[in-house]
Amino acid sequence: MFSTNQWLRENKVAMWILTVLRVYIGYDWMTHGWSKLTGGFEAGGFLAGALEKTTGDHPAVQAWWGTFLEKFAVPNAGLFDFVIPLGEFLVGLGLILGCFTTLAALMAMVMNFAFLFSGTVSTNAQLVVMEIFLVVAGANAGKIGLDHWVLPYLRGLFTRNNKGNQPKDTPTISPTQKTA
Repeated sequence: MFSTNQWLRENKVAMWILTVLRVYIGYDWMTHGWSKLTGGFEAGGFLAGALEKTTGDHPAVQAWWGTFLEKFAVPNAGLFDFVIPLGEFLVGLGLILGCFTTLAALMAMVMNFAFLFSGTVSTNAQLVVMEIFLVVAGANAGKIGLDHWVLPYLRGLFTRNNKGNQPKDTPTISPTQKTA
């Protein structure tokens, strides 16, 4: 029986399609982040605009999100001035290089949902749909990228050897040996 999940996670054709998708999304994130890093970015205006969308007959921003914006985001706008451009750039770089692909796609989804919750539709909905495929595909989305080498290396660092719970490079002491 055909399983879309299995196909996304294991198929070589899917791996190539996901690579194209990953680089496309990464380029979009990285260029937006870079323009904000180099051209300046102030979140205050965006946040104020999102707060205005919480009122009226048909508010585009839900009250619970408006409360978050009012109580946390607006008072910490300077933090968002730094975090948003840097986050966009790093997510894009991670996706383009295929390094920590699943984490990068997940963080991209978090940012897209934050923009959607703030009343900005733009391309955020389409990006979320594409990013879902990258997250579901897991490691297959980054096989043609740095994840091909990074993930096995990290697994090796955290994998225990067959001699018990000792890390690979830790010498073991047998019960017959005396210790000082």
